[in-house]
Amino acid sequence: MSPTTEHSYALTDRSANQVIIVANRLPVRQVEQDDGTMDWQTSPGGLVAAVKPAMHDQNLTWVGWAGGEGQSSPMSVDGIELIPVALSKTELANHYDGMSNGTLWPLYHDRAGPVEFHRTWFDGYRQVNDKFATAVADAAEPNAVVWIHDYQLQLVPGMLRERRPDLRIGFFLHIPFPPSELFIQLPWREAITRGILGSDLIGFQTASGAANFRRVAAELGVATREGSQRLRIDDRTIEIAAFPIGIDTDRYEKAARSDDVEDRARDLRARLGQPQTVLLGVDRLDYTKGIDVRLRAFLELLADGRLSSSHVTMIQVAEPSRDNVDAYINLRGRVEQLVGEINGDFGRVGFPVVHYIHQTHGFEDLLSLYRAADVMLVTPFADGMNLVAKEYVATRYDYTGSLVLSQFAGAAHELTDALTVNPYDIDAMKNAIASAIEMSPTEKQIRMQSLRLAVSNNTAPDWAASFLEKLGARAVATRPD
Repeated sequence: MSPTTEHSYALTDRSANQVIIVANRLPVRQVEQDDGTMDWQTSPGGLVAAVKPAMHDQNLTWVGWAGGEGQSSPMSVDGIELIPVALSKTELANHYDGMSNGTLWPLYHDRAGPVEFHRTWFDGYRQVNDKFATAVADAAEPNAVVWIHDYQLQLVPGMLRERRPDLRIGFFLHIPFPPSELFIQLPWREAITRGILGSDLIGFQTASGAANFRRVAAELGVATREGSQRLRIDDRTIEIAAFPIGIDTDRYEKAARSDDVEDRARDLRARLGQPQTVLLGVDRLDYTKGIDVRLRAFLELLADGRLSSSHVTMIQVAEPSRDNVDAYINLRGRVEQLVGEINGDFGRVGFPVVHYIHQTHGFEDLLSLYRAADVMLVTPFADGMNLVAKEYVATRYDYTGSLVLSQFAGAAHELTDALTVNPYDIDAMKNAIASAIEMSPTEKQIRMQSLRLAVSNNTAPDWAASFLEKLGARAVATRPD
């Protein structure tokens, strides 16, 4: 369907059940087969793992970029109809590398990195959002439900509503939404706000994110408040609420209990020299994650004599991220310099104190790290949720382990029995790490029981089902009591 096509928007059986997910990437990857040919497979984990279990008999369609510049034809993979949006190198540079990650990412994370404003970036952002909106408008049956995701596509709801006012449109932001004092610095603040307000339901990770958006929309004069949870624009009422995302807890716990993962975890501790305590950080190499401050706190604990290098070992996984961006290149340099300083001052031959890994890890390897770690360090400066914290908790089926968690991660609102810390306060960070190590087994067990209950009470399918139900999708699977 084109935007100019006339429609009869009578509800049909097919349209009543069609849900379209719109995300920056399609949930597939190309895999080489035994005969050397390439085939598409659903990517493990991620958004698709949350959405599919929450669906029942809906006709599920997914719109997104397939990666590269090749795939542009619709296809079906694992029962999902996929609509690729083809993007040129220039579009990717302006939309993704530029506006999304050079402007919106640092701005929304409270200026944890440099923010740049370029008109060409926004023009490219608008162009790509328009492509996505057109693809959705063409694919949507009458009265279908559309769920749009994240900061790369904030103009799509408004563009789509102009084309297809019959659709039920939802939007969810996976990263923090900043306070108005930051957001209003954005030259295109009104366009972004109006774009998001094209939705019928707008979801955020936390209540504070939802409140920030309501305040921004009212202060800019593009919408008026209607009660505590709603905004009104023109003749429409829009609901704004928090929907904290979860994980597939059953998948993590089942895999963590496997003999293979347990054997890997035991072998890992043996190769580390059987230290009394293993500290673990697992992050993308991103300036929002606070990796360098975490390492500085560990260095000072060793230098102060509060920790002994013969008793404590730290593993820091920093998965590659945007290696061509100056801010990330500089961060990698700082992190690697700190690792070298710690190992140079406190390590022994064959026994470094910090094991630094700048690589991507598979699912089982990641679980073995979680199972081997006594203390998990999740200390971002800002994070929409941070699922690593929840993944670690899900693997602690024996109620062991401690979690040190930034108060600025969305997960801190649910995981209240973690040792929460202000990541900007290095002394507080040191005290939290020391407390996690020195905590009695009984207190660890009590805290972990509470943490595991919180994680199991809000799984990824629960999150998807609750949003889709609120949005008006039909036939979603019944969530467990």
